[in-house]
Amino acid sequence: MDLEERVDRVIRNTAEVLTPDELRPLFERESAPRTYIGFEPSGLLHVGHLITARKMRDLTEAGCRLTVFLADWHAWINDKFGGSLEKIRECGKYMRSAFIALGVDPGKTEFRWAQDLQARPGYWDRVIRVAKATSLARSRRALPILGRSENDANLDTAKLFYPSMQAADIFELPVEIAYAGIDQRRAHVLAREVAHHYHWPVPVAVHTPLISSLKGGGRMDPEAQTVERKMSKSDPTAGIPIPSDPEVVAERIDAAYCPAKEVDGNPIVELVRFVVFPWEGKLSIDRAAKHGGPFVLATEEEFLTTWKAGSLHPQDLKAAVAVALTRILEPVDRFFRSHPDAIPPVLRPGAAGPA
Repeated sequence: MDLEERVDRVIRNTAEVLTPDELRPLFERESAPRTYIGFEPSGLLHVGHLITARKMRDLTEAGCRLTVFLADWHAWINDKFGGSLEKIRECGKYMRSAFIALGVDPGKTEFRWAQDLQARPGYWDRVIRVAKATSLARSRRALPILGRSENDANLDTAKLFYPSMQAADIFELPVEIAYAGIDQRRAHVLAREVAHHYHWPVPVAVHTPLISSLKGGGRMDPEAQTVERKMSKSDPTAGIPIPSDPEVVAERIDAAYCPAKEVDGNPIVELVRFVVFPWEGKLSIDRAAKHGGPFVLATEEEFLTTWKAGSLHPQDLKAAVAVALTRILEPVDRFFRSHPDAIPPVLRPGAAGPA
C-alpha cells in the first residue's frame, strides 16, 4: 500500500479529520504512526460500533500501531455499573473479545487499561498540566463527552477531572493519531489546544459519524455536543446489541424509525451509509417481482438518489439492512455462541446494567 492509499484508508468514511494536511506528512515521516481509540467499558456494544470496528481495521491496514484504551477509571468516574471497578473490567474484557471477533487484528492492536497508565510516574503531573492550561468553564463545556450536561448542578468534582484526563491520555500513551466518534470532538480539540500551548506534538484527530437511535427523535449536532438521538449503550432498546440473534436484528430494524425519502435523522439510512457500504461495498435489495424485482445499489450516491426519489420502499430497505447486518455480525455471533462465558454475568439479560 503506497502513501496515498494509506492516507485514503484513514480518511475514508470519516466525518472529520483534524487536519488532512497534517495526516500526509505524518505518514511521510512515520512508517507506523501510533493511534488510539478509548472506550468506557459500560455495556454491550451495539451496531453503531460497527463503524468503529471498521475504522480500527482501516487504521491497522494503513500500517498504524493501534491501541484500544479500556478506560476503566474513566468509567468509574462516570458512575458506570454503580462505580464497581470489578464489573467495569469484566465489561472491558468482553469488549476486547467483541472487537477481535469483528476482525480487529490482535497482532496489530494493543489493548491497554487506564489503571495501568495512571499508575505510571508522571501521569498525574501531565493531567495537572492539561488542567492548568484549561479554564474551568472550558472543562465544563467538555462534559458532554461523558454524556453529561455542563449545567448539571449535581455533578461530583471527579467528573471535572475527566476532560483533562482524556486529553492527558493522548500524550502519555503517546499517540500521533487520536480516533473516536464525532461526539468526542471536544476532547480531541482540547488535546490539540493544550499541545500548542506547551509545544507538545499535536495529535491528528480522526472522527467517524454516529448512528441515530432506532426510535428517531431528538437532536444530533456533534459540533454543539447535542447528540440526544444517538444510538447508545445506555438505552439498549434504541439499538441492536452485539451479539444479537438474527431474529432480534430483524425485529429491531422492522420497528425502527424510517420515514420515506428522508435522510437526516433516519437511522436505517445511516446504517446503510455508515455500516453497510463500508463493510460490504454495496446494498442488495431482494424485492418482490411485483414491486420491480431484486437489484443492487453499488455506491452510496446511487443509494441516496434512489432513496430520495422514492424508488425504494422503507420496508424493502429495512429488510435489506437486516440481512446485511446479520451477515456482518455473523462472525461475532458465532464467537459468542462458542464462548458464552465471554459475556460476563453483569451484561446478560436481567442483570443490573450500568448507571
